[in-house]
Amino acid sequence: MLYNIAIYLYLAGVAVASLFSRKVRLMWRGERAAFGVLRAKVDPAAQYVWFHAASLGEFEQGRPIIERLRERHPEYRVLLTFFSPSGYEVRKDYAGADIICYLPLDTPLNAIRFLRLVRPVMAFFIKYEFWYNYLHILKHRHVPAYSVSSIFRPDQIFFRWYGRHYANVLRCFTHFYVQNEVSRRLLARLGVTGVTITGDTRFDRVLQIRRQAKRLDLVEAFVAGAPRVFVAGSTWEPDEDILLPYFDTHPEWKLILAPHVIGEDRLHQILSRAGRKAVRYTQATPAEAAAAGVLVVDCYGLLSSIYRYGRAGYVGGGFGVGIHNVLEAAVWSIPVVFGPNNRRFAEARDLLACGGGFEIASAADFARVLGRFGADSAALAAAGRKAGAYVASKAGATDRILADVRL
Repeated sequence: MLYNIAIYLYLAGVAVASLFSRKVRLMWRGERAAFGVLRAKVDPAAQYVWFHAASLGEFEQGRPIIERLRERHPEYRVLLTFFSPSGYEVRKDYAGADIICYLPLDTPLNAIRFLRLVRPVMAFFIKYEFWYNYLHILKHRHVPAYSVSSIFRPDQIFFRWYGRHYANVLRCFTHFYVQNEVSRRLLARLGVTGVTITGDTRFDRVLQIRRQAKRLDLVEAFVAGAPRVFVAGSTWEPDEDILLPYFDTHPEWKLILAPHVIGEDRLHQILSRAGRKAVRYTQATPAEAAAAGVLVVDCYGLLSSIYRYGRAGYVGGGFGVGIHNVLEAAVWSIPVVFGPNNRRFAEARDLLACGGGFEIASAADFARVLGRFGADSAALAAAGRKAGAYVASKAGATDRILADVRL
């Protein structure tokens, strides 16, 4: 079928691209090594629940389910697979799973070999994962397969005339736990009725992160005595084009900036553009941080805890392919600012509607928003409360899913 032809063509393309790209090379090698990992680690006597996440964002959506399941059902072991290096390389040592590896590409032979080795008792696919061969074999073997935190839009291939054959993959799922009513209706158009609206587990995850947030001594030294602190996370160069000039000329604010891509060239670029004294998180002493106006976070894993130190926050990506996770900031009850490419992100649209989010399209827009925050502390606090209340109101998807799944 055309799907398998496309998969083999993709496989050939990945092999070639791996010669030139480190990220692709990691994925290529990881997929080829996966069967060796499984042969060495799978216990034939154990019962495995398989979770698959494309990348880090999807893993964070699945994580509350993994951890709640382990807590309630320690008799199961957990296999966690990733498609992308940006997920696997960051979470390959995650303690919540018994086995972690890449998912071999979805060829018929790979799917057969994988499922013969693992023999999962059930499988969870997070958000957008619809692997045709894996899912058909799971259905053939009567293994329950669940799609969680999934969301559907009319422009997806399943709902186009040329994608109707591929849409058969949706009938391989035992049940869909979708984020919204639009998704339920779109699936119903295809005759898929095993659907429950449970919401997005990301809300549960950010609330969990808030409860487990780290105290960061260096950041506390940086913010000590500062009247206003602004935290900008997951930024790209177009975001920084707007942010850095503003904070150069507004010393009443301190800026914590965590770029999406951390590399020496990017870090040097940011530090050279900051007009005020800027220091790197991993290289500064508390005294140096206290004296600085800009703190550049040059490591991963801290951003979700750092938002707690801001009076307001910014989430990058809105001047590129799309904004990153606004919930990481909103959960701390601070207003969240982001760029214009946010139409496909329901949580950003909801924050705009409730008054906890603010869209900007230019440096002038950003200056107006920050000027208002600086001049009206009551409005700043009220916007923050609205953002936090929005996140709290959407919690509970994890419990709703696990209450329905037959374990």
